[in-house]
Amino acid sequence: MNSKNYFVTSDDGRKYKIPDINNFFKHLTDFHTENGHGNNSLHEENGFYFTVTEDFYNAVKKMFIS
Repeated sequence: MNSKNYFVTSDDGRKYKIPDINNFFKHLTDFHTENGHGNNSLHEENGFYFTVTEDFYNAVKKMFIS
C-alpha cells in the first residue's frame, strides 16, 4: 500500500488531496483520456473540478508511477 500524500490543484486554484492515487489514475485513464492522452474533459470529485488536459493527466501519471 502506498502511504504517500498526493495533491493536485483544481480548476479554481484549490489544493485537493487525492485519497487513493490508484483509483484516481484508473478513473482518469478509463473516462478522461483518448489513446493515453488527456482529452480535456471535466472530472469532478468531492466538489473539486479538474480539466483533464494532457499536462494534468501526465502529472497524475507521474505521481501514480512514483
